[in-house]
Amino acid sequence: MNWQSIPLFLFVCTSTLLVAQVDSIPLPDIKGEIIEDILNNADEESDFEFNTAFEYLDAYLQSPLDLNAASESDLREIGLFTDVQVLNLLSYRETVGELISIYELQAVPGLDLATIRRVLPYVGVKGHVDDYQLSLWEMISEGKNEIYTRWQTVAEEQIGYTPVPEGKVGARYLGDPNQLYFRFKHSYGNRLSYGITAEKDRGEEFFKGNNKQGFDFYSAHFYLRNYNQTLKALAIGDYGISLGQGLIFFTGFNYGKSAQVATIKRSGRQLRGYSSVNEFNFLRGAAATLGLGEKIELTLFASYQGIDGNLVEPDSTDTDVLEASISSLNATGYHRTANEVEDKNVIQKLTTGGSVKYKMEKGHIALNGVFHQFSTPLQSRVRPYNQFYFRGSELINGSLDYNFRLGKFNLFGETAMSDNGSIATLNGLLTGLDPKVDFAMLFRHYPRDYWSFGASPFAETSGARNETGLYTGIVIRPHRDWIVSAYIDMWQHPWLRFQVDAPSHGYEYRFRLTHFKKRKYTAYVEVRDEIKQRNVPIFESKSNDLLPSRRFQTRFNFSYKVSKAVELRSRVDLGFSDNEVNGYQDGFAVYQDLIFKPIGFPFSFTTRYALFDTDGFQVRFYNFENNLLYTFSIPAYYNRGSRFYFNLRYKGIRNMTIEARFAQLYWSNQDQIGSGLEEINGPVRTELGAQIKYQF
Repeated sequence: MNWQSIPLFLFVCTSTLLVAQVDSIPLPDIKGEIIEDILNNADEESDFEFNTAFEYLDAYLQSPLDLNAASESDLREIGLFTDVQVLNLLSYRETVGELISIYELQAVPGLDLATIRRVLPYVGVKGHVDDYQLSLWEMISEGKNEIYTRWQTVAEEQIGYTPVPEGKVGARYLGDPNQLYFRFKHSYGNRLSYGITAEKDRGEEFFKGNNKQGFDFYSAHFYLRNYNQTLKALAIGDYGISLGQGLIFFTGFNYGKSAQVATIKRSGRQLRGYSSVNEFNFLRGAAATLGLGEKIELTLFASYQGIDGNLVEPDSTDTDVLEASISSLNATGYHRTANEVEDKNVIQKLTTGGSVKYKMEKGHIALNGVFHQFSTPLQSRVRPYNQFYFRGSELINGSLDYNFRLGKFNLFGETAMSDNGSIATLNGLLTGLDPKVDFAMLFRHYPRDYWSFGASPFAETSGARNETGLYTGIVIRPHRDWIVSAYIDMWQHPWLRFQVDAPSHGYEYRFRLTHFKKRKYTAYVEVRDEIKQRNVPIFESKSNDLLPSRRFQTRFNFSYKVSKAVELRSRVDLGFSDNEVNGYQDGFAVYQDLIFKPIGFPFSFTTRYALFDTDGFQVRFYNFENNLLYTFSIPAYYNRGSRFYFNLRYKGIRNMTIEARFAQLYWSNQDQIGSGLEEINGPVRTELGAQIKYQF
């Protein structure tokens, strides 16, 4: 550790004593598990950038969702019910009528006590502010304002922030190692939101060089929902659009394969305001959803924005490069080095489209369309695996999506076409086979030459191409204190992929057994196994062979409420990987959490100590960590070492939230951490952070 950073950290911590905080929203455990699964499904280490994906839960804490008035999209958006539980709740409401009490949830088939306990803070059965009588001025004057400021850094010196040695050449970061964040937001429940967001990543310049205007990224939005019977939604500035099941365009947070095995359907709001810091996955312009009578909704949107890419200039000596083109897009949002700055906003993208939805008593059918135009054509260098990728400056997609509830069955899906005539389809079934059994099935077929930009359907790989698969999941509640859940997913890729030089296939299964006692403890044991094919070099040859690569993991997790103020969480991960390149590797990870949130006492904290020992990155365990409000940390535990973090919170002055974080990674079998410009010459990486939130 760089001990010169200690005074700065102590200053941040002690300064929290001058002000106070209100408690952060109680992010349900299932949300952390879903984010873990998103990264665990990726082929390489990555970050979760939708740092405001669950902030609407905060609004529901202030104004609970009325279960008697909630639509299917409302119930799905809250994200705490499974797809089958939403189906059962809607069917119960249609059969029995409105709920009389929140305790009536126990009579809804498929709603176990764990789910009911999880959703209670966010739902109710009485009317609230979601009516059409409020004026825009009332929502502005009576709403809630929030200001966030956040600082994060790494204490140790990294190569990217050191001078280039004399006589050598190399890239370096242009800015300092501090990450800065600012946000102002006004909201009235989930009906009105407007504000600005600004962020500077570590290594980016601040009020100098390429960023003389201050932060590297600015975002602003205005979002209005359910204003009257005609104006269902309005977004100006930055916003997100989610169409159908994601085959042609989907910018929202979405589920893939996860511990919620019966939650496989894309859903929620079609149009929403945007206030996150993902610099790629959003639209900038205006959009609106209009109600044309009781059964028809029309959504129109238009966006014009700059995106990052690698610009290839015309070359008179190369007959293959006669005009400017973009060889690849950069979705990271980083502008830390001269090359990254050079790629910033080099291409302008126009996106426009719409959706016409016909709503029925128990479902809907919708026609969707989207048009993309790029100021400079996309022309990636042709390789065997990518020869069917989109190349050009204009792309049109259209789709038909549907959702029907027929008794105990929910049928949903989307079929889409790109302008080259290729057709992709996704179709699913959800049902409660019994009050104690939920079942989910999904089939998808994405041709190798299907083109889309911004698609995000259910899939094993990213995008919507070169994949055919069948997913089956089941949840069984044999007893009120027990839950059994499992899924199996089988897929094939009819064409080559990156680092897979032939058609390939794979499968994955997952099994979990959960036991819980109300308000006392939750424990589960889980087994997960995945086999997929990858390239393996043939000895003394330039060729590759395709052989299976296996990742196996078993997990035991235990959460225990010692008292209303103290909770303990323990986890043990065991696993191995096996393939012809890396051979057999195994390892384990174990951690202990202590969560201290006393009632009526100004201090609260969460802390963890973890130990792990694996043979390398091939055997890694993703673990969700408590962090500053609306930030997510899900590091991969691998190699041999330990990890510790401590989050401090203090409350005592009204309307103010102050948080500080200290986290440290130690590798006992490594002399350095990271690679490239992120490399630290030593076995320790220390992360520091602090945040202030003020409400008025």
